This record gives sequence, C-alpha cells and structure tokens, in this order.
Amino acid sequence: MAQDRAALERQFRSWLEQTIWPRARAAGVSRGTFTAAFDGVALDWELPDLAPPGAPEAAPRRQRQAEFSAPERYFRRGAVEGAAAVGREMARRHAATLAAVERATGVPGRIALAIWGRESGYGRAAIPHDAFAVLGTKGFMGRRADYFTDELIAALRIAEAGHAPQRAMRSSWAGALGQPQFMPSSFLRYAADGDGDGRADIWRSEADTIASIASYLAHHGWVPGRDWGFEVTVPETVSCTLEGPDQGRTIAQWEAMGLRRVSGKPFPEHERRGEGYLLMPAGRHGPAFVVTPNFYVLKAYNMSDLYALFVGHVGDRIAYGMGDFEGRWRPVAELMRSDVAAMQRALEARGHDVGGADGLAGYKTRRSIGRWQERAGRPATCFPEAGMRAALTR
Repeated sequence: MAQDRAALERQFRSWLEQTIWPRARAAGVSRGTFTAAFDGVALDWELPDLAPPGAPEAAPRRQRQAEFSAPERYFRRGAVEGAAAVGREMARRHAATLAAVERATGVPGRIALAIWGRESGYGRAAIPHDAFAVLGTKGFMGRRADYFTDELIAALRIAEAGHAPQRAMRSSWAGALGQPQFMPSSFLRYAADGDGDGRADIWRSEADTIASIASYLAHHGWVPGRDWGFEVTVPETVSCTLEGPDQGRTIAQWEAMGLRRVSGKPFPEHERRGEGYLLMPAGRHGPAFVVTPNFYVLKAYNMSDLYALFVGHVGDRIAYGMGDFEGRWRPVAELMRSDVAAMQRALEARGHDVGGADGLAGYKTRRSIGRWQERAGRPATCFPEAGMRAALTR
C-alpha cells in the first residue's frame, strides 16, 4: 500500500501540473501563487469519500447508526444557551459593524451572529485543514472530483487576490473556508470587506466574517423588515399535512384558521399581510411555527429545517433574551436513516412525493406520512415512528 500511495502521490503532482496549472493560469493565477499554494501539500488519506484511481469501486456503506434521531438533540440547552451568551458578547463588541451591515444589506445583525456562532463558534472552533490539501485531494480522487476541482480553482483565485495571507487558507474536511464556512466559489460571489482594508479575510477578520454572512443572505433573497418566523400553537382542526413552503397563506389566513403566537402577542400587522408557511419539524411531537420567506433564505445557507430554526431561535435569544420554545419536544423513536429511507420508498410507491428517499425526514416526507395516516384512519402525527415501516411495506 505504501508503494501504491507513493505512486499516487507522483500522479497527484503530475495532475496538478498538467491539469490544474493550465486552468489556474487561464483564470489569472500567477505561477508564484500556484507554487506557494501547493508547497508541501500531499494527498490527505484521512478524508472521507475518496476513490483513488484504479481502486475497485467501494460498496456504499450501510447507514446503521441512528442518524435520524430526536430533533430536540439539535437544541441541546448547553449549545443554545452557549451560542446565545457568546452572541450577546459579540453583539456588544461589534455593534458598529453590525449596524452598518444591517443598513447595507437589510439582514439583522442577530441573524448574522447566530450563523457565525453555528458555523465556527464565533471563530473559536478549530479550522483544521489546509484548503489546498483538501480540495486537491478531493479533486484528484474524490467521488465528486469535478466539483472539487472547480472549487480548487476558485481557492487559487482567492489566494491570488490576496484575501488570505500565506498558509491562512484553512478549511473543513469538506473544503469550507474560514469562520463563515464558505466554499471557495461562494467566497468569490459573496465574501465582503467589513473593515475597509480592501480584503475579505474570513479567517482572521471578525468584521469581514459578519459582512460576508450578511452578504450571502442578502444575495439569496433576504426580505428586509420581515422576521424569520414565530412559534405558534396549531389547533387539532388544522392538519399537519399543510406544512411546507409550497402551501403558503398570508399570516392573517393562518390566524383565521386558529393559529396563535405562543407569546400571546398578536402577529405584527405588516407580517399579517405577508405570506407565511407552517413548519412542524417534529410533526405533532414538537413545537410548531409559522415561518416567513426569510426562513428559506436561512436554509440556503444549510438545507436543514433544524439548522434554520436553530439560527432563528439563537438570534432571538441574542437580541430579545427569549427562552426555550414553549412547545415541548416529546419522545420519538430513535430510527436509523435506512429505516426512514425504506418508509420513503414505500410512500413513493403509493404515489407520495417525499422529496427523495435519503433517510432524512424533511417537510415532504413528514406531510406524506401525515397524508398516509389520514387516509388509513390514523391520527396524523406527520413524523416517522417505530412500526411504521412494517405497516407501510406489508
């Protein structure tokens, strides 16, 4: 294996010279930048999803772990309270930057702070990898080689522009850069200079990090003046199958159906006129929300309902001192992703659109479960449950 790896290292160096350097040069990257980027860089064999040239196709690993578990785990008290506490400190420290960014983009400072906290612990989390080693390895022998090769060229363009000093180009194992965890192509499109020095240094500059996150959200359609959403109570007369961004109503219409804010306050008048969407991330087993289009802008940052909900909730705690959700996360079965995927395939066979059999219970899967339950004369919970797989597949 050592000999095989040594041969692949030589192939890697040849690939850099013969494939990457011509593309980089055409993109405006100098030879000096290229050489410095790969000085001392070798293949990183510890990265996941590698497919070395000539190696047999690896069989997909069966997902046996209980990856699909209780949504409440995403909202562990320590994680939420810690993110909010440090976020309030950062709000005081960066008050001027946050105000300027909000004026420029319409994105509330509390939202930019909450994303920063979730992505890198406000810059306190280690960013362990050399970006060129990660992107080079994945471009050369990753399972999504073309994608990572394009990202590698983008990273070289960032280095050429001088946004990061030598060896500051640190990334996650997936190649996401700096404190906001931008892929290089996203950096080129959305990174912003928040401190006025002419660079967008998302590795060391907190102001640039804040400005870049807000820039990303603004470019993805953040609607200034609207909130992300509101926790609500949903009467039993309103079906959980009404969830989803394709089933929007004005918030006034949701209110007329009996949905109420848990705080007891009325919805703001300008929000009542706007469109809202039912969100029940644990179906009838957890808190419910009416969310706005801005919630789905948060999902553009990370395509997870729970991620977007965490960001909105932590932002509210930072700015308004809010406490836990009023609705309680009730116990749910600890299911493997393979079990959920089997349910999804069974629902697809019955004509339901579950959004793909990926083992993750997004809103299309949740409401499909609810529709199946209603048709079967069962109480609709809109959430995968133990025993449901057997009932769906028999």
